[in-house]
Amino acid sequence: MKPRLQSRLTTALTLGLTALFASACSLHDSERTLDTSAAGQPIVEPRTTEDVQAAMERQDREASQRAAETDDLWERARLGFGFNDALDHERVERYIKHYSDHPRIIEHATRRAEPFAYFILSEIEARDMPAELLLLPIVESGFVAHATSRSRAAGIWQFMPATGDHFDLSRDDWYDGRRDVYKSTLAALDYLQALHRRFDDWYLALAAYNYGQGNIQRAINHNAARGEPTDYWSLDLPAEPTAYIPRLLALRHLFMDPDAHGVALTPIANEPALEMIEPGRQADFALIAELVELDPETLKALNPGYRRHATHPGGAQHLFVPREVVPVLETALEDRDDEPLIRFREYTVRGGDNLGQIAERAGTQVAVLRDMNDLSGDMIRAGQTLRLPASAPDHDDSLPVASDNGAITEDYEIQPGDSLWHISQHTGMTIRELRAANDLEADAILRPGDTLKVVQSDPDRGPDGQRVEYEVQPGDSLSGIARRHQVSIGDLRRWNSLNGDGIRAGETLTLYLASADLDSVATGET
Repeated sequence: MKPRLQSRLTTALTLGLTALFASACSLHDSERTLDTSAAGQPIVEPRTTEDVQAAMERQDREASQRAAETDDLWERARLGFGFNDALDHERVERYIKHYSDHPRIIEHATRRAEPFAYFILSEIEARDMPAELLLLPIVESGFVAHATSRSRAAGIWQFMPATGDHFDLSRDDWYDGRRDVYKSTLAALDYLQALHRRFDDWYLALAAYNYGQGNIQRAINHNAARGEPTDYWSLDLPAEPTAYIPRLLALRHLFMDPDAHGVALTPIANEPALEMIEPGRQADFALIAELVELDPETLKALNPGYRRHATHPGGAQHLFVPREVVPVLETALEDRDDEPLIRFREYTVRGGDNLGQIAERAGTQVAVLRDMNDLSGDMIRAGQTLRLPASAPDHDDSLPVASDNGAITEDYEIQPGDSLWHISQHTGMTIRELRAANDLEADAILRPGDTLKVVQSDPDRGPDGQRVEYEVQPGDSLSGIARRHQVSIGDLRRWNSLNGDGIRAGETLTLYLASADLDSVATGET
C-alpha cells in the first residue's frame, strides 16, 4: 500500500471515529421510503457482490485510458459536472459562505473519500450521470462510512433500513451492507437513476432521495393545484430538503475552483485504489493484515461493512484491499488453502455446555466451530478442548431488537478508557440499567472491543428544533458549548456519537436548537 494513502487512511479513520458527524451530513426523517411501481414491483433490482466485482473489472480495463486524460481525479470530476440550473441561487450563496468559512469539512471529507472516490466516479460516468453526485456523500455523511443518523440511516449514502433491505444491503450481527461503500454505491446510483426517471429532473430526484419521493410528489401536486411552478426551487419543503440541493451546489462551486475559496482538496490519483478478493471462508482482519504487513485498523477502514473482528462466517466474505498487496495476499492465501483464516484460542468444555451456547458466547456460529474443530455434528463432552475465534468477544452479543416501549436495543463497542459511567452518559441509560441489560456483576471489567447492549431512545422520534453545525473553537469545551446553546452534554454526545468529552478545535458538531441562524452558530457567535 502506498505510504501516503495508508497515512491518510489512518488519519481519516481517527477523524471518522471521533466525530461521525464532523461534516454537514444529512439526517433523514423516517418518511424517506422507497416507492414501488403501479404493478407493485420494485422499481430497481437489488445488486450483488458479483455486480461490484464486474464494475471493478470494467473500471480496471478502462483505467489506462482514464489515466491518459488526467492524473487528478478531482479534475476528471470537474470535466463531468453537468448541473447548470440556478448555480448562483441565493440559497446556494449561503452555503458557499458556510463551507468557505469551514474548510476543514471538505478537507476531512476528501481525505476519507480517497480510497473510494475512483470507483464512485467511474460508476457515475458509466451511467452518464452528472459528476456532482460524487460530492453527495459529503452532504450525506462527510464520507464517514460508520455515520448513523437519528432515524437509523447509515453509511456514506445514508440508507434507511427499509430502503437498504430493498436493495439487498443486508445487515445482521456481522455485516451491514449499507456501510459497504462499494455495494451501497451501486444501490444509491440505481436509486438516483430511478428517481430521475420518475421526475425527469435531477434536483427533484435528489430532493426525493433526501426527503422521500412521495413527499416530493405531494409538494409538486400542491403547487400544480394552485397554478404555481413545480420546479424544486418553488416547492414548499421543510428545512432539510430546502437546504439539500443548495449544499450540493455550494460544494460544486468550491470543487470547481478550490483555490478561489481557500479550500484544500486531498489529492487523489486518477487510478483504482483497491481490489476485491474472495478468501472463500471467514477471515480475521488481524490475520489478513499481518499477511500483507498492513495495519489492521486500516484494513477495517477499507471494509466498513463488517461489524466485527472478521468477515461474515456464512454470508459476505469479500475483502477490499490496496492493489499493491494483492499479489502477496493471493500467494499467502494459496499457501494457507487448507488452513482456517481465523486465529483461535482454546476453551475447555464444562458440564452443561452445548455447542450453540459456546458459539453464542464466543460471538460466532456453530458452523464455524464445527469447521475449526473438525466436528461432524454438535456432540461435545465435558473436558474436551475446543478452538474458538481468538479475537471474538466472550459474551452474548445478539442482534438489535425493539424493546417493549419502542426503544431500540443496539450494540455498543467498548472503547479504551470507557467506564460504565461514560457509557451511561453517552446512551442515557443508568449504570444499574446497563448492568441489568448485560448481566454484569458489580466488579465486571470492561474490555475494549467487547460490546454491550444499550437502549437508545426511539429513533423515529428525532430531537426537536433546527439542525445546525458548530465549529469547535480554540478553548472550547463540551460543557461550555452545551451551556452556551442551552442543551445538555448528554444530547451533544448522542447527536455527535461522542464517547467522552474530548473535542478538538476545527471539528464540527451537530446541534439541534429551538431557533438559530446556521452561520452565526457555525462561526461560534452567540
